Amino acid sequence: MTQQKGKTKMANIKSSKKRILVAERNHDRNVAYKSSVKTAVKKVLELAGAKNEEALKPALSEVYKLCDKGVSKGIFHKNTASRKKSRLTKAVNKLLAE
Repeated sequence: MTQQKGKTKMANIKSSKKRILVAERNHDRNVAYKSSVKTAVKKVLELAGAKNEEALKPALSEVYKLCDKGVSKGIFHKNTASRKKSRLTKAVNKLLAE
């Protein structure tokens, strides 16, 4: 469905209706996946702040895996995933150095 001046409008053509449904489904899936990545990042930062290095390595590995999988699924651009991993690593190293 497309928004037009506050009114919801449904397409008339069958293929257009299908594209709208597919786009909504993909959007929901992408939002859920991005949310799981954000949650994993927060978990890593909490572990780094608590200086829990035993649990930190597998959690950091999990974030890397989620980012790479997001790239292969088309949810993230490769540079976005790379930037996320780089910034997370820098933040973790900074927290561990303190």
